[in-house]
Amino acid sequence: MGTTTRIPRLMYVDGFPEWKYRIEKYIKMKDFKVWRSILRGPVRITITAGGQVIDKAVENYTDEEFEKVEEQERALATLTMALSPDIAQGFQEYTSAKDLWEALIEVYEGNTDMKESRQDMLRQKFNMFNYIPGETLEAQLQRFTTLTTDMNISRIFLKESETNKKLLNALPTSWDMNVVVIKKTNDLNRLTLAKIMAIIKSCDIDDKQR
Repeated sequence: MGTTTRIPRLMYVDGFPEWKYRIEKYIKMKDFKVWRSILRGPVRITITAGGQVIDKAVENYTDEEFEKVEEQERALATLTMALSPDIAQGFQEYTSAKDLWEALIEVYEGNTDMKESRQDMLRQKFNMFNYIPGETLEAQLQRFTTLTTDMNISRIFLKESETNKKLLNALPTSWDMNVVVIKKTNDLNRLTLAKIMAIIKSCDIDDKQR
């Protein structure tokens, strides 16, 4: 998952959408120039000699030109370190951060058909989401949060009411009375998922206290 001091790592194929989102935020936070270098691609340092544009000798680079090259190297190193050894091994041929980034997207995000298949799979998981016997409330809420996050990353946007009703209806039968009260006393069209979860957790605390 990564933290503010630890880079998110791509460990498996199914984790690519979440990793892609996190690595972008991480790099922008650390050094926006590195992210710009990934999008822009390598900058060629050249001079004009005899009417022809040729590569400039490294020993003649200015400090500013060295900074550009170092920025590109940091970008490639950052992306490479964000890959597990097994995944990185398959992308060793790429020598620029831009090429590596685009190759990762092509392989793991795929074409339009693959994106649509992933969206269909996520919609099916959403429609079938339900309580698992023996599951704690916290685990169920976390599972639902992960699912809706994956849907947002895949550009599946639902109405607040649709998401809220799905979660409430998926709670265990022991929650039937609480669900009725929540639906009657709250406008599910306006409440965010975070607020609904806060209400559910509050009801859970009240039940435990009683």
